[in-house]
Amino acid sequence: MKKLFPMLTLSVAALAVGSVQADTLSVAATPVPHAELLEFIQPSLAEQGVELDIKVFTDYVQPNVQVADKQIDVNFFQHKPYLDSFNKDRDTDLVIVGLVHVEPFGAYSTKINDLSELKDGALVALPNDPSNGARALLLLQQQGLIELKDPSNILATSRDVAKNPKKLKFKELEAATLPRVLADVDLALINTNYALEAGLNPLEDALFIEGADSPYANVVATTADNADNADVKKLMEALNSEAVRQQIAEKYQGAIVPAF
Repeated sequence: MKKLFPMLTLSVAALAVGSVQADTLSVAATPVPHAELLEFIQPSLAEQGVELDIKVFTDYVQPNVQVADKQIDVNFFQHKPYLDSFNKDRDTDLVIVGLVHVEPFGAYSTKINDLSELKDGALVALPNDPSNGARALLLLQQQGLIELKDPSNILATSRDVAKNPKKLKFKELEAATLPRVLADVDLALINTNYALEAGLNPLEDALFIEGADSPYANVVATTADNADNADVKKLMEALNSEAVRQQIAEKYQGAIVPAF
């Protein structure tokens, strides 16, 4: 027994040295396509010793709140104008650690099949958060439906509409609810992630849509003191990999496009 005990101790020690302790990195994300892309890179990160804990949210507020409160490490669901607006309104200092993809913003309707059919006085639903609401108005402006006081204002609201020849009426709603009100409005401007969740195909169902050159690239964000974390860097390397570029092309068929 005296001879066996040192050998047993040595064997246990060798096993301990040989096993790799995985780090857990929690990420807040909306379901489509963000959580789907995170699930795609989960195995490759696990091979690098990073266990990805994906927390799925269906709103645009809690993912930032929980990262700011350090309940979750990073988030992946928003674009820079939204993050800038959130930081200003909530007095937070979340920072961007990288860009991943663009979700071209689109206009949808169950009442008309072509923009030429949009009647005077039509009811148009917009996201009620400042950055996405302005993004919707800018897209309407690009289509010649309205004209803003400042055509480049990324925080414009319906009060900033200078010309409205069709006398469109605007209804501001939470972004996640917009697909559900399509039957109640004439036109709805919907973020692509919520459009995809609702079974809409942006390339086929949108009456008009942003181009791939949209400045609203979706980002990964975290707290300033976590930006240089080694696991966060591994996450960004995985999200900016050629494998993800191919996955975006094959799975989403142009509904989203890489921003890297």
